[in-house]
Amino acid sequence: MSDVQETDLPGIGKRFDFETSSGDRVGVIVHRTGRRDLLLYSRHDPDSCEAVLDLSEADVLTLVEVLGGSRITAHLTAVQQEVEGLAIDWIEVDASSQWAGKSLAEAAVHTRTGVSVVAIMRGDETVPAPAADTVLRPGDRVVAVGTPRGVSQLDRELSGV
Repeated sequence: MSDVQETDLPGIGKRFDFETSSGDRVGVIVHRTGRRDLLLYSRHDPDSCEAVLDLSEADVLTLVEVLGGSRITAHLTAVQQEVEGLAIDWIEVDASSQWAGKSLAEAAVHTRTGVSVVAIMRGDETVPAPAADTVLRPGDRVVAVGTPRGVSQLDRELSGV
């Protein structure tokens, strides 16, 4: 069985990395909101990812069922992280979201959720400290900081759920 390296990501969650018997490096980021990212690292550049899959809790349970329970997946499911009540997450704006095409002021993100949008990643561009008149576009990745509950609420709203 492979050794698993565990790394704390303050305000975000934890990252678990291991190398498969065939030499591939795999990682899982367990966000404080419950979301998981499955990472497949590049064989040529260990600092970059070939693929990243965003997995909901339902996706994780399905994957665990298909793969069978293990010490890693059982541990990941049980992980609960509290960093003084702060959560940080990167949330994609879906085209079906009620806030797609609306400004941050129109969405009233902070007023409704208590979450601050500290940056927006838009393709190769980053909009740090976006102004209230910044429009949320489908495909944008919003960097959100707030309580786990508020970040989860914003995640549901921006993903169009």
